[in-house]
Amino acid sequence: MTTAGAGRTVQDLMHPDAQCIGESDSLRMAARMMRDLNVGALPVCGQDDRLKGIITDRDIVIKCCAEGMDLDRTTASELAHGLVWVDAHSSVDDALNMMERHQIKRLPVLDNHRIVGMISEADLAKGLPDDKLAEFVHHVYGRV
Repeated sequence: MTTAGAGRTVQDLMHPDAQCIGESDSLRMAARMMRDLNVGALPVCGQDDRLKGIITDRDIVIKCCAEGMDLDRTTASELAHGLVWVDAHSSVDDALNMMERHQIKRLPVLDNHRIVGMISEADLAKGLPDDKLAEFVHHVYGRV
């Protein structure tokens, strides 16, 4: 995918000020944070304030609840996955390519090795022309 956001950076489209869940925090706390923040994913950060992965609401349901794991004893780091991220100053095309390649709908945004936001398909829907958004959706959802 090319020319989706010519001249635009990830920082132009991202949702700023993403809040992290601590790697040792419980999944119950993660679920409550997601509810309170009205988000479907949280970056997982370590004590060093560095990104360790990401956890989604689907992860909590499929990998914890459905498996009979304890929401209060299972930590965010146990389900954190996908240390995939994009630099805040990268082009929108770079972010789209990365999301397509990894078939992900949310991507943490880092600046100076610190999380500064998240870019999601909702952000893309607001900021991309319809044809580019349709192409992204095809690539992320269209593969088996």
